[in-house]
Order: sequence, then C-alpha cells, then structure tokens
Amino acid sequence: DLLLTDIVMPGMDGIELARQANEVHPAIKVLFITGFAAVALNARRNGRTAEAKVLSKPFHLRDLVSQIDRILAA
Repeated sequence: DLLLTDIVMPGMDGIELARQANEVHPAIKVLFITGFAAVALNARRNGRTAEAKVLSKPFHLRDLVSQIDRILAA
C-alpha cells in the first residue's frame, strides 16, 4: 500500500495524515509531493517522515511513476 499526498493542504497537513495512516497501517509506504522543499526537509529533520520519500513540484508524470515503482519494489 502507498499513501501519495501533498504536504501542504488545508485542514490536516500531509505529515499528520501520514502519521495517522501509519497508526492504522504500520507498513504503509509514503510519498509526499510538495512545492515547499523546506517543509519536507524540516519534517525529515524532526524524524516524522524518516521512511517517506519526497517528490518536489513541478515534476513530470514519468518521474512520479518511476518514484512509485521504486517505492513499491523496495
């Protein structure tokens, strides 16, 4: 299973969404997409997304597909 989410969203941010998803499904893999690289780096430094991958916007569809393939193959 894979959670693909933006980091910055109204209401609940993607990092909190990933945390809650991980409580329900500890083996879930996470791929964040974001236009805010600093937000992603800060989340990693705080240890909240150690296993998550981040794809920065803008990205090409082939980059997204490639990243998903790598995550699911791991």
